[in-house]
Amino acid sequence: MQPLSIADETFLMEAIRTACLLEATARKPGNVHAEADFENMCFEDFVKSANQTAPVLAKASMMGLGLIIEAALVATHSSVGKNTNLGMVLLIAPLAAVPMATPLQEGIASVLSHTTVEDAVRVYQAINLVQPGGMGKVSSQDLTEKPTKTLLEIMKLAADRDLIAAQYASHFELIFDFCFPLLEERADEFSSKWEEIIQTLFLKILAENPDSLIVRKTNMETAQEVSQRADDVLNTGWPATETSRELFTQFDRWLREDGNRRNPGTTADLVAAALFAGLREKIIDSPFQFRYSL
Repeated sequence: MQPLSIADETFLMEAIRTACLLEATARKPGNVHAEADFENMCFEDFVKSANQTAPVLAKASMMGLGLIIEAALVATHSSVGKNTNLGMVLLIAPLAAVPMATPLQEGIASVLSHTTVEDAVRVYQAINLVQPGGMGKVSSQDLTEKPTKTLLEIMKLAADRDLIAAQYASHFELIFDFCFPLLEERADEFSSKWEEIIQTLFLKILAENPDSLIVRKTNMETAQEVSQRADDVLNTGWPATETSRELFTQFDRWLREDGNRRNPGTTADLVAAALFAGLREKIIDSPFQFRYSL
């Protein structure tokens, strides 16, 4: 376990909190934001979740990964009583656990390779507490059973059906090899165009990767249609053309039909992780200081 200076812990806490709030605030298609709620979930729930989990996740390098994930999810559940950020926590926790003196891409493999069966037990307990929808049942290491493999081993087993698990298995390849170049390309614009850049990042991730949450709630065919529609928005000149902006609005409306079962929630989680990683590595700077304190 790596000790943290007060300055480093504060930096991590603000980077995590800012990433989660930026992700929640940006008006992404099919997701909750300040101007669009779900029937059972609202923007304020995400603000509270960010405020509760950031101080916990900032301590990730000083505690076991399973313990920190469990503590963050318990804090969220105690505050809002629903699952707002399971995916974000699972993605941000190992990134936050990399020692501050080590670049994320260099340090993530060591963090993941040191996970234990006890880490998996704690993560299972936390997931069962927040009760995410559409998890289904698998033949080995199901959530209803006590895990017998390390957290990394379990994530590798799920990598072919879950984008979050795939990040563990690939050492966060999507974040480093796909998201970082996009953020680096537009880093100089981030302070003034942060929402549009986040929307673009969201669309590009979604266009290339059928969303795991949509697959679980519907089927792969629907998830692939969602990805195609995201690609259509990008290919009509997003965000510069009127046609692309209209398609974006139509896409958002369509995603919200059918009881929000087409909500690309896993993609939103990946965006939050990419924003945290970008802030942590100082690829991007926070465009402003959030002061939400719900």
